[in-house]
Amino acid sequence: MSHIELDSYDWRLLRALQANARLTNVALSEQVNLSPSQCSRRLQRLEQSNLIEAYFTQLNANELGYQVTAFVSVVLDKSIKNSDQTFQQAITSIPKILECYAISGEADYWLRVISEDLPSLSTFLHESLSALPSVRNLTSTVVLNRIKHAPSIPLPN
Repeated sequence: MSHIELDSYDWRLLRALQANARLTNVALSEQVNLSPSQCSRRLQRLEQSNLIEAYFTQLNANELGYQVTAFVSVVLDKSIKNSDQTFQQAITSIPKILECYAISGEADYWLRVISEDLPSLSTFLHESLSALPSVRNLTSTVVLNRIKHAPSIPLPN
């Protein structure tokens, strides 16, 4: 939980911004029933406390030509010095890797990857990902259909 105390206005601000991050300060202040100056001060406080990490536009990958999403589990060769650090640095510059999680279990990492089509995914996995330093094994799972996508964090009423 955050290190700052949140009151009902803060929660209203967070809910409103999750629903529409493009709200102007005036529209936001009207929605949460605060003056624009109070709203601005509260918003700045929430940003500085890192409760609000970023504002962004979510694009439709399919409409932009990325027809395939896959989850890739990665196992590193731990006998190689600094394998985790080297791997993490390498993947930060690969745009088709949208997310990366260090995990427990059989694999070391899970990646969410997008690609134009299956042949492109295959090429990416074999020529790009498996060629990264310290990668010992890759296992991919292709997404057939996205059932649920929740970009918002559940907030208390």
